[in-house]
Amino acid sequence: MRKYVFAVAATLLVSAGTTSADARPVRDESWNPFVQQSAVARNTRAERSQARHPRAASRQRGQHMRYAQRHQEARRYASAGSRGGVGPRPRAWCGWWMRTQRGGGAHLNVAWNWSKWGRPSGPQVGAVVVWRHHVGEIVGRAPNGQWLVRSGNDGGAVRTRARSVSGAVFRVG
Repeated sequence: MRKYVFAVAATLLVSAGTTSADARPVRDESWNPFVQQSAVARNTRAERSQARHPRAASRQRGQHMRYAQRHQEARRYASAGSRGGVGPRPRAWCGWWMRTQRGGGAHLNVAWNWSKWGRPSGPQVGAVVVWRHHVGEIVGRAPNGQWLVRSGNDGGAVRTRARSVSGAVFRVG
């Protein structure tokens, strides 16, 4: 019986123009929309979407550029000159950024650990200001009486802004 089935299968393959060496089952996936959709069709769909929503597409490109600029800045800090590298940037990176400015070990990646760094002080230019979950350095005084604090991971970037320092700890090196 097996010989008969094999002979019939071989006859069918030969009549179809294939040999038994290259005979492989062929799947009929014409029902599958993902297989049918070619790269050209996917690109066309993306172009149609951009045509319908041009502002969304440009906004996405702008967000990508801001993201790339922030990470380029972070890479620059990671290889900070005389102090050597400070390691890869962690997810919460305000303490890591302060290490690029003031030095210190990996334990200072955690913001609250800066409250034990240096010696205590009051609010003054050059002091490190530490909140429970954030750290920065005071760089000046704002006209409204608040202190200008420069810090990393402030809205996902390094920036300087006026902040209230009530309840914060101040340290100088």
